[in-house]
Amino acid sequence: MERDTISEIGIDGEGRLYVAPETKAFPYIYREAMEIHWDETGHYLFAPPPPRAQLATPVWWFQRILSAAKEQSCELCFSSNTKWNNVPAELQSKIVTFLESANV
Repeated sequence: MERDTISEIGIDGEGRLYVAPETKAFPYIYREAMEIHWDETGHYLFAPPPPRAQLATPVWWFQRILSAAKEQSCELCFSSNTKWNNVPAELQSKIVTFLESANV
């Protein structure tokens, strides 16, 4: 399985939680049927926008993004260089706690 570093975690202008890999692209991620999509312009994986996104927690959607990438044989890894964009401090903390518990 390939590995790629998460370059950025954010919430875009449409309110979608996203994860940007450093180098890998996922144009066919929709084939995994996990409600995760690829933004070709922004070069990131994203969860659905509200109100659909509100059916689960943001951490659940974050986990779903990582799982979808894994289905395409790529493990996305958090690093000390991962940037945050427009993510509230409370959600950042929850995502970091999830990552630590999952050893990602």
